[in-house]
Amino acid sequence: MEKVTIAALQQMKRDGRKIVGVVAWDYQIAQIAERAGVDMVSVGDSVGANLWGQPTETEVTIEEILVCCKAVRRGVKRALVSCDVPYGPVHEGTEATVNAAVRLAKEGGAEMVKVHGDPDVVRAIVRAGVPVFAEFHGKDIPAERLVEEAKRLQEAGASLLDFRHSGPVAGAAVVKAVSVPVIGGLGGGPWLDGRVRLAHTAIGYGAKWIDSRTETYVNTAKLSLQAFAALVDDVRSGRQIKG
Repeated sequence: MEKVTIAALQQMKRDGRKIVGVVAWDYQIAQIAERAGVDMVSVGDSVGANLWGQPTETEVTIEEILVCCKAVRRGVKRALVSCDVPYGPVHEGTEATVNAAVRLAKEGGAEMVKVHGDPDVVRAIVRAGVPVFAEFHGKDIPAERLVEEAKRLQEAGASLLDFRHSGPVAGAAVVKAVSVPVIGGLGGGPWLDGRVRLAHTAIGYGAKWIDSRTETYVNTAKLSLQAFAALVDDVRSGRQIKG
């Protein structure tokens, strides 16, 4: 299949075709998602809280996110790979953020980096030759202000926008106001140009899904619990194990 590029995603917006992305952190999930036909794989700093048991997403370092980015890059051939610039460099300032973005592109193989939506930072990263996926939030903010923020990010050079907690009113207004794709993870919906979903949420992977009643596309946690219980029973009963 043809390689997905930023230009291809922007054309999808013009054509009215929804963009599909997943957040993934490893080679295996990246391969499976690509085979399913996703357009982009986003390597999120959420790996710390969701996979490694860290208390928040701010503990993830540039070295750690690089490991994840490289793993995903090995598993993806067609989809576009984006990688988050972690909290540390962003907190240190624009120069550190730009340096981290360049490392993610050159060392990690990211074709785009995601940062929180400061137009000056976006502009600096773009000037360094790295495309930007700019994130901004819409919770409890008037739609007019969000439209202006989206326009500023586009003018700064953002290639895509990640509009979180958009809502159908502000989300639709922003989509109409800018020419770059507007996609969303948390709090998104069909009013955007596409959706990004945490891969582990889509497949119900993680201990919390064992007792959860939230609907997922499959509940891997429950299936894994059953499989491990069967393995324990086979070993303790003296039977040959499977696989």
